[in-house]
Formats: sequence, C-alpha cells, structure tokens
Amino acid sequence: MNRKLLKKIVAKTGFAVLLAGILLFTVFPFYYAIVTSFKSGSELFDVTWWVSSFDFSNYLSVIGDGSFVGSIWNSVLVSFATVIIAMAFGLTAAYALGRVQFRGRSAVLMIVLGVSMFPQVAVLSGLFEVIRALDLYNNPLALIFSYTIFTLPFTVWILTTFMRQLPKELEEAAIVDGASPMTTLFKVFIPLMWPAMATTGLLAFIAAWNEFLFALTFTLTDDQRTVPVAIALLTGGSQYELPWGNLMAASVIVTVPLVLLVLIFQRRIVSGLTAGAVKG
Repeated sequence: MNRKLLKKIVAKTGFAVLLAGILLFTVFPFYYAIVTSFKSGSELFDVTWWVSSFDFSNYLSVIGDGSFVGSIWNSVLVSFATVIIAMAFGLTAAYALGRVQFRGRSAVLMIVLGVSMFPQVAVLSGLFEVIRALDLYNNPLALIFSYTIFTLPFTVWILTTFMRQLPKELEEAAIVDGASPMTTLFKVFIPLMWPAMATTGLLAFIAAWNEFLFALTFTLTDDQRTVPVAIALLTGGSQYELPWGNLMAASVIVTVPLVLLVLIFQRRIVSGLTAGAVKG
C-alpha cells in the first residue's frame, strides 16, 4: 500500500476517533440525564444505558411544584429583558465604535474586552452594595441589571467586529439621501446584521438563563428565584435525601428549550460567528 495513502487513512481514522470521543464526552451526560429522569425509586441506582420504561412521575412532580414553574417564568422574563437591553445598547455602541472615527476608539474597545474578562465573584460584593443601594434586592430588576453588565461587553465586541465589515458605500449613499445616523443604523445596517444579532442575542440569552451566582445572591424568596437556583434548592422527603429523579427531570425541562433555540438558529449562528473572520 502506498505510504501516502496509508498516512491519509490513519489521519482520517484518528480524526474520526477524536470526533467520536468529543461527541461522547459532550452528549453523553445529557443523554444519561434523560435516561435517569424516567426512573423512580430504586431504579435510580440501577446503571442502565437505555430507557426500559417511561415513568413520568419525576416530570409530574417537578411541573406540579408551583415555585419551580414560577422560576421558569422568572428566567424567561430576566433572559429576554437582558437580551433586549443588551442588544439596544450594543447596536448603538457598535455603530459608534465601528463606523465613527474618533480619538481613543481602540482604547475603548480594549476596555470593553477587558471588562468582559472580569470573573463574577470579583465584583460580587461591590455589585451587591449597588443593588442594595438601589433597593433592588430580591427583585428581577437586580438580575436584569447585573446580567446586562456582563453580557453587554461581548455583545458590543461581536457587533462592532461585524459592523466594521459592512461596505462604506451603503453609509455614504444613506448620508447623500439625507438619512440621520439613527436612520442609517435601523434602516440600512440592522437588516444586514441579523446573523450577528442572532448569534449575540442567543449567547446573551443562554448566559442569562444559566447564570447561578448572581441569581443565588440577589434573590431570597422562591417567587423571585430563577431556574438554576430553583434546581439547586430542590429537596427530597428529608434533609438526607437527594431527589436525583426530580433533578434530572428539571434539568431536561430547562435544557430542551436552549437546544431547540440553537437548532432553529443554527445557520444564523454559524454565519454570525464567521462573518467577521474574512474581510471581503
């Protein structure tokens, strides 16, 4: 056999094995959570790789918990509000940083990127004092405020990168026609930026939906908590019992919507992530 052909076969085989390993590592935990969510009682401790029978008692127990259902609505409210606010500020900031020439623009972008690198725990105490001073403790507005602070930097960064790639001729033609900067942004640029907006919006939504530290710190009562905290506080019949079935069922319930969103916007996400990679 030709040595070149042999190397090609070995490379393809190695790549296939690596891809299968990554797929198994990323997908298997979610698959096993689904399998476990359909078990109850002693079956939870039986290691099985397939669903032998569908027992929906865990799902009924979780859905029947009014506080958990309320936490889902809280997460929906907070996540959508965060996306709307971050996109509104992000688009205007991206237009200024991507299309307007002014001194210190690169420094502002570096500051935006640097802010996004701060870990949440580093600003937790200071942000808590701000939330308390604004009288927003145990209020969804506290989460919207804190989530927007952390999602806005990468939103501005991604949208600015995409904004820079749009042809200058479009903006010049709009200016000749007498369009104002806001008209140019909303009537000319935004229709062309849907892939980038879908990408940043979905990333911001996922970040707000999955956030745990701020939600645990800034909320106190069950009626104000979001889904991650509600799942973490699920308890069994006693303090020594950990309800694995309910935990897995709750995890599946809150993960499926994210998977569906990614599948629906898959093409726009890919095009948005690669839009600024090559300058045409």
